[in-house]
Amino acid sequence: MDSGAIRRRLSLGAALLAASGLLAFAASGTAQAAPGSCAGHEVRSVPFGSGVTRVYKRGDYICAVTVARRPGTVRTMSVSVQARGSRPATDSGRYSRHAGPVTVHAGHRCVWIRGSIGAESVSTGWILC
Repeated sequence: MDSGAIRRRLSLGAALLAASGLLAFAASGTAQAAPGSCAGHEVRSVPFGSGVTRVYKRGDYICAVTVARRPGTVRTMSVSVQARGSRPATDSGRYSRHAGPVTVHAGHRCVWIRGSIGAESVSTGWILC
């Protein structure tokens, strides 16, 4: 193999390595750009005084996140999703922007969504049956 062919192969390898690094960097930036988001499409948005609980569906999975209307102040927040016949999956703590996401496998069962920020809360009852 002559030196021109070796240089071309090294250049191609370096270009592929750089491209894969850029793709990894872009993918990690995309994941960080939307914290608290769920996979799937939004099927319900349940507003209450200090925030909104958003419900998403992807296949047999239901995901929920509670988002503050005015982010920045650290306060108690929670979100839970319960498929009928199962225990609820919950995320609660002191957050400044959102609680969740919380995902459960619901299949074709109804789900009960709860969200709260401070003293205000929302509860859907059995939905998506």
